Amino acid sequence: MHRLLSGALSTEKVIVKIANLPPSLDGIKLVQMSDFHYDNGRLSEKMLTEAIAVSNAASPDLVILTGDYVNTVAKPIHQLALKLKNLQSRYGVYAVLGNHDIYYPSSRLEITNALKNTGINVLWNQIAYPLGEKLPLVGLADFYSREFNPELIMNQLDSTTPRLLLSHNPDTAEILKNWRVDLQLSGHTHGGQIVIPGLGPAILYYIKILEKIPKKIRRKLPFLRQTHAILRHWQWSEGLHQVGNNQLYVNRGLGTYLPGRLFCPPEVTIITLAGR
Repeated sequence: MHRLLSGALSTEKVIVKIANLPPSLDGIKLVQMSDFHYDNGRLSEKMLTEAIAVSNAASPDLVILTGDYVNTVAKPIHQLALKLKNLQSRYGVYAVLGNHDIYYPSSRLEITNALKNTGINVLWNQIAYPLGEKLPLVGLADFYSREFNPELIMNQLDSTTPRLLLSHNPDTAEILKNWRVDLQLSGHTHGGQIVIPGLGPAILYYIKILEKIPKKIRRKLPFLRQTHAILRHWQWSEGLHQVGNNQLYVNRGLGTYLPGRLFCPPEVTIITLAGR
């Protein structure tokens, strides 16, 4: 059933060029995973085990997790964290939280502690240096959190310093154009889940249809507003994008909602950094 809804796991390999990348970091390998939605219904144990095996087989220098570990209640995080403890990397595993991880007021602390207890470093408006001072790693609070405040964090860094940034929601890339972001890693979109080959996510065309409905009617029908509540920039639903001077990579995630995925398989991303 899970495979029917989601399709087989896909491994995406990407090379990202970064200006002024220190020669010692040329060839550094990252693995990104996102949007687990682990609740015994949206991600199979087989898929999770396979994703962890793919990550470990890549021998990454750094593993990045970009949020939405659970769906609503936080309790499943304890079982998921034990699984994620099997992730191997040279410089550790770093994570940010997504909107589903702050669904309830107590969720953030419970999820953060569960991940930290298994050795995963959770960043919430923080800067870390797993790859050294010449390539800081910035982790932001979720976009929907009241604590989302990139100015507070980004202004701490010298503009000449390359940096990686973790932010669950790719819509933040529009705001982050005000600062240097050599590579932003995001999730949240599930790739749109249903993709029309050669045209992109089906939701883009759904939105165009909705826009033809008079605003008075749209305001009275809440479900017509949900697409913008999830994401505004659906053109960034998956893959690598240039956003101003910055680069954004959006992972399609591992978990799946009904009605399922079509031409949009769940994803583990292997990213190699290169100087330019």
